[in-house]
Amino acid sequence: MNKKISWTWLPLVAALVLAGCATPPPVDLKVDTPVQFKEQSRQADAGKPAAPVVQAPVPADGRWWASFNDPVLDKLIERAAQNNTDVQQAAARLAQARALARQVDADRSPQVGLGASANRGAGFDRTQGTKPSNVFAAGLGASYELDLFGRLSGASRAASLDADSREALLQSARLLVQSDVAQLYLAVRALDAEREIMRDTVEAYRSTLDLTERRNRAGDLGELDVARVRTELASTEADALAVERNRALVEHALAVVLGEVASNFSLPAQDWRTALPAIPAGLPSTMLARRPDVLAAQKRAQAAQERVGVAQTAWFPTIALTASGGFASPDLSDLLKWSARSWGVGALLSLPIIDGGRRDADLQGANAQFDEQMAAYRQQVLAAFKDVEDQLSSLRLLAEQSAVQDQAVASARRASSLSDVRYRNGAISQLDLLDARRSELQNRRQALLVKALQYQATVALVRALGGGWEQA
Repeated sequence: MNKKISWTWLPLVAALVLAGCATPPPVDLKVDTPVQFKEQSRQADAGKPAAPVVQAPVPADGRWWASFNDPVLDKLIERAAQNNTDVQQAAARLAQARALARQVDADRSPQVGLGASANRGAGFDRTQGTKPSNVFAAGLGASYELDLFGRLSGASRAASLDADSREALLQSARLLVQSDVAQLYLAVRALDAEREIMRDTVEAYRSTLDLTERRNRAGDLGELDVARVRTELASTEADALAVERNRALVEHALAVVLGEVASNFSLPAQDWRTALPAIPAGLPSTMLARRPDVLAAQKRAQAAQERVGVAQTAWFPTIALTASGGFASPDLSDLLKWSARSWGVGALLSLPIIDGGRRDADLQGANAQFDEQMAAYRQQVLAAFKDVEDQLSSLRLLAEQSAVQDQAVASARRASSLSDVRYRNGAISQLDLLDARRSELQNRRQALLVKALQYQATVALVRALGGGWEQA
């Protein structure tokens, strides 16, 4: 009798041994990272400020764009939050993930169903021969799987982590849209400023052309001088039209991000008065843990780790409890009588012994998926550090470049003004004046480009840090 019992439990003992062998040690999801960003450590060692120059605090409510102190930008981001299609798609994917998580979690609850059936068949009877008969049944059925080894709870945790990942991706989509709106809006304002520079230069060339034509009619200058000024004027007008074209394209791109039809959207030109926030020194690298795409990658890795555990439980038996109760009768009229009642309870234990290596393959696949997600998580962390370091170094170098470029603009303006006076007095040639004008235009446009890059890098840093630099 003892031998019979021991052989009966042998498959279960074997399953427990195999499951124990298949269980890997816990995996640490942390990635070794420095305490502080290299770029800010370098500035602190050099005793330099973090730059830029205009101080504007970041709001604690997460509305980082308010630190730019631009009401038009505030309204545009609010419009994008309501209408942007990328955000709407991300929200829909989150809803799908949450529904799937509830669906998976429902397997842990008792399952109750109502059923009814009607059957007619014939069976052989020695006394009556073959005689058709009816069987009518109606009742409730219930089942419940005992989650002794954590298969159902592990699947539920994995699905919940997938939903958390989708929620982080929704936040990432919102942050991306916010930064896109800010960058496109600032690009439009930069093009407005560049358009004003081009208009000022065109007016200066027209004034010079008028003077040159008068002197040509008076016989002081030849037709070659007139042709030179006309060439410079036409070239500058062509550049101004290129600026107009670029502005139109950026405005159309902004309309798409806002979720609006480009044909119905327009952004009136105005002076560029947007504040440039200052980046505080000593930003800790732990801020990147709140970055939505990093958090999403971490949740995906954790979900994959849970699925490794789910795959391991395939080596354990499944135990389900069942119960049913209702009525069964050969006559439909007697179906609901008390004498026709029926009930039953049971338990089902299932343990595959030979499966052709299916469970082992499933476990290997789960481990491979976990390795993939861990590599993706580490890659996301590396990309996050790169993004922050890129923007911090850009802001530092752009601040230095802006200071030097401002000096170049001041010198070019002075040279252009002196050249204009001397040309009108006949002290220098026309080529000298045109050279001075070209130099002023080039330096003013370059200074504007540096300023625009400072704003773009600031917005990019906000996105790289996960939505600001306040330490929550």
